[in-house]
Amino acid sequence: MNLIPARGGMLLGYARTSTGGASLESQIDALTGAGVDPARIYTDGAGAHGRPGWFALLDYARAGDTAVVVGIDRLGRTVTEVLTGARALTDRSIGLRSLREGVDTSDPAGSMVVGVLASLSVLDEQSPARRHAATASVGRPRALDDRQIASAQRMRANGQSVQAIAESLGVSRATLYRTLAERRSVR
Repeated sequence: MNLIPARGGMLLGYARTSTGGASLESQIDALTGAGVDPARIYTDGAGAHGRPGWFALLDYARAGDTAVVVGIDRLGRTVTEVLTGARALTDRSIGLRSLREGVDTSDPAGSMVVGVLASLSVLDEQSPARRHAATASVGRPRALDDRQIASAQRMRANGQSVQAIAESLGVSRATLYRTLAERRSVR
């Protein structure tokens, strides 16, 4: 089955192994079976530091080319790498085809999926504090605000009992224990 890109660019394959992941050989077979020239398949092994194969593909690729992967997860080891990879391709007008998921940016639906992935990478670049703040408002309001929590921490550090602190703040001991534990785990 030959998958010649509609825009007239080249098909460029990318294969990456990870611990317990698909072998390079099986990915290369799938890519060549999809019409990618074996000389244009870039690879990174599980021990590859810095993903040299991925960056070589990006260096070689031109607008109108199409990167072909066996699965969208081959774009990176983490969600952030996958999202960043999709965004890098989109920003450079390089198409993307994922054989397993059937994503193809020459198709409007596939283009939308990759566009959503690329836009998610922008959200993923937010600082952890901003992400936490964006999700912190979901659910019940907190019993104690930041000022009260800081006061409770000072009181506890000065040796006051949890019962006395909870009474002074008007919350249960369980709420105070949970709040202090959550604050410790955020650090």
